[in-house]
Amino acid sequence: IKMAGDSRFPDVDTDGSEKNEETEIVVNVGGVRQVFYGDNLNQYPETRLAELINCLSGGYDSIFSLCDDYDPGKREFYFDRDPDAFKCIIDVYYFGEIHMKKGICPICFKNEMEFWKVDLKFLDDCCKTHLSEKKEELEEIARRVQLILDDLGVDASESRWKRCQKYIWKFLEKPESSYPARVIAVLSFLFILTSSIVMCVGTIPDLQVADAKGNRMEHPTLDSIETACIGWFTMEYVLRLISSPNKLHFALSFMNIVDVLAILPFYVSLTLTHLGARLMELSNVQQAVQALRIMRIARIFKLARHSSGLQTLTYALKRSFKELGLLLMYLAVGIFVFSALGYTMEQSHPETLFKSIPQSFWWAIITMTTVGYGDIYPKTTLGKLNAAISFLCGVIAIALPIHPIINNFVRYYNKQRVLETAAKHELELMELNSAEGKAASSKSELEDLARGGEEGPFYSSRLKVSHSDTFIHLLSEEKHYRTRLRSCK
Repeated sequence: IKMAGDSRFPDVDTDGSEKNEETEIVVNVGGVRQVFYGDNLNQYPETRLAELINCLSGGYDSIFSLCDDYDPGKREFYFDRDPDAFKCIIDVYYFGEIHMKKGICPICFKNEMEFWKVDLKFLDDCCKTHLSEKKEELEEIARRVQLILDDLGVDASESRWKRCQKYIWKFLEKPESSYPARVIAVLSFLFILTSSIVMCVGTIPDLQVADAKGNRMEHPTLDSIETACIGWFTMEYVLRLISSPNKLHFALSFMNIVDVLAILPFYVSLTLTHLGARLMELSNVQQAVQALRIMRIARIFKLARHSSGLQTLTYALKRSFKELGLLLMYLAVGIFVFSALGYTMEQSHPETLFKSIPQSFWWAIITMTTVGYGDIYPKTTLGKLNAAISFLCGVIAIALPIHPIINNFVRYYNKQRVLETAAKHELELMELNSAEGKAASSKSELEDLARGGEEGPFYSSRLKVSHSDTFIHLLSEEKHYRTRLRSCK
């Protein structure tokens, strides 16, 4: 135990006469020794290393409030911290910015910066992006865990209608919550598939019937199946809307808009069939109904609700707008150039198929995309050479942006799997900590009874479950759960 008046610490400057700018200190972090000078450290006086110089005149109480140990003979301060992160943090004293090395957890590095009292503004922008991505992952894990905990917990203060509303929401929106919910999800998927098949089969002429005026219409059996499917979709949407915790967010959600577009044409066409004939000509009503029936193809997008692969594809396309824009730009430039060249080179041939440059756009599109229908083709030697160059350039233009799009898809898909695994690990750890806490509590109570309560608090503190310094803040704030973050290991 080091006392303030101990003769083993003779080098502490209690008079404060030593000039800070000329002070040399040695810092030992995890076995890695670094020598610092006061003129460098005092550039950032609010940091912990700068405070080490100023604390020499404050006695050993001030010294040991900043470090783990101190050797006055060597003027060496000891810290039990991560040496790799420390090597990155000290760059701020020499270069004015910090770069995070590859392989260091961003959240742990942020904690190290907070320990050394270095502001996050000195972190380089590229590293801030990495840190923000990791924060988003933590928030997503916390959100998933919190949703699962909310589903498992029952609030006795809630009314019966609120509990019923929550049960219906889980029943329809979360197939993983129970076996009946999985059955409903599979049944909904089958209704979507059946409705799509009926829409396609209903266009076969041999299965259509003629009405009283000789017009072709769908078979009544197929029409009945379609009505049953629409009834299911309507009931499902209404129940989900009633049980939704946030009805405005529910109504504006993309997938719910798709649900409305899949249901609405049936009721609009039904209204026009029965009431529209009084307001407009019958031919106009039939055209409107036919146009609305074509909108039934929107229901195929309802499969995205039950397919994580389609959801991943949608997200990858949303994140790849820049690459898709580059692809369209490359193709647009190539189409304009090669269609103009093709029109110019083919004008000398008497049987030319290139009548104008806008007409040549179609040839350039099917050539650069390597489709090649053959309805328009060059007949001159220069035109054939232009066509060969155009489809070679088309292959290159399409291939260049494809790789980033595929990377976005794979990255998001792997990220979702990691987040799901991390959420499961957090729940398992919560259960384990809860079980250990109960066991420690029961053992402490038995020891208190055996010893008459004299040493109870001591043993209770000894049996507390230990945790690491990295945990999900969102969970700790709301539910007081302190869990290790396995996703950043």
